[in-house]
Amino acid sequence: MFNTISECCKNLKLSKIIVENSRKIKAETHEEFLLQLLNKEIENRRKLRVQTLIKQAGFQVLKTLKGYDFSQIKFPATFLEPDIQTESFITERQNIIMYGNVGTGKTHLTTALGIEACKNGKRVVFCRTAAIVNQLSEAKKSGRLSALLKKLNSAELLIFDEWGDVPLERKEDQLLFQVIADAYEKQSVIITTNLEFSKWINIFYDEQMTSAMIDRLIHHSHLLIFDGQSYRAKHSTMSQ
Repeated sequence: MFNTISECCKNLKLSKIIVENSRKIKAETHEEFLLQLLNKEIENRRKLRVQTLIKQAGFQVLKTLKGYDFSQIKFPATFLEPDIQTESFITERQNIIMYGNVGTGKTHLTTALGIEACKNGKRVVFCRTAAIVNQLSEAKKSGRLSALLKKLNSAELLIFDEWGDVPLERKEDQLLFQVIADAYEKQSVIITTNLEFSKWINIFYDEQMTSAMIDRLIHHSHLLIFDGQSYRAKHSTMSQ
């Protein structure tokens, strides 16, 4: 009997776990039984979708907001700690630029925000800036640039970690500019960097393009300043 039910689930594109769930349900009516079974199937699909979104996002490690210390961050008056956790900035296609020294929690926070977005059904792309530039360059050489741009454009949140760590060549910054230009007012962007805006010209080949990129990023943007001590240095065994 259960093998037959499993085959029916397959034909209807329902998960096999629905058979196991049916054994656990206790209901007084057929309608109540069916409702519970369908709700369990919906919840199972939601969990699978979240797992898929997190996997596809490309996070280096998994981080959460639990226990995160916001006290070392300077928020602008118009965008405070509660605002960043509501994810309204994603819905409103606003950007966040996280600026501060190495090891102050920028990557942790942006990863946690990205994972929360995935849990709420949003498509996210997380990338080290140098790595995505290399991917864009290789994709252009191999004729796969359109496919990669389509993937990036489909995300509701783009995260560029370690922005400015590696200087770019002309062709590379043109490709990165294209991604930022495509995202303008269509996607939300988070950038983590330890370089102030005035020094971005040192990493991008073209000054005019750099100005255009900054202009698009800051138009609908919130600047968060991380001025605390490096967490890794503070907790290093060498400092004991």
